[in-house]
Amino acid sequence: MSQVRVVTLAVGLLVAALVGVLATRQAGPDRANMHLVGQVAPPIVGTTVDGEVWSLDDQRGRFVVVNFFSTTCVPCIREHPELLVFADSHAEADDVRIVSVAFDDDALAVEAFFKDNGGNWPVLAEDTGQTAVDWGVVAVPESYLVSPSGHVAAKVVGGVEVEDLESLLAGAKRSTR
Repeated sequence: MSQVRVVTLAVGLLVAALVGVLATRQAGPDRANMHLVGQVAPPIVGTTVDGEVWSLDDQRGRFVVVNFFSTTCVPCIREHPELLVFADSHAEADDVRIVSVAFDDDALAVEAFFKDNGGNWPVLAEDTGQTAVDWGVVAVPESYLVSPSGHVAAKVVGGVEVEDLESLLAGAKRSTR
């Protein structure tokens, strides 16, 4: 076989392999939605707008919805009433908690937003940039459901709705039994 044919064959095989990899890999929104799912949740530790120290590790044993948001984000503003209903529906059972993590926002604006719009869950508003990086947050809103074992059970890109959160929670509860 001539050297040209060998090189041509090698390049052809390489291109075929590359096409195969690209055609079968997970990409786009589905890949973004899977980031961290099944893995141990990155740590979250900070001081809430109420001045309390809050840590995700302290929540082991219960489900936690980690919601990254901004007070200037229209989908974040739209999802807030959904989070209120979800939190209220689980308050008595205390089977899931919510924590909101401000994304590139002013702490005073965050505090005012929750004062005006409600929400009695922990809200982290200062020094949250590294947390967002650790969780791979690029844009808000973005929410994660963390299992009682501390693993990320689900990820939602975009605004959440009560029905979606309830469905994710029910599925996660079934899989942790």
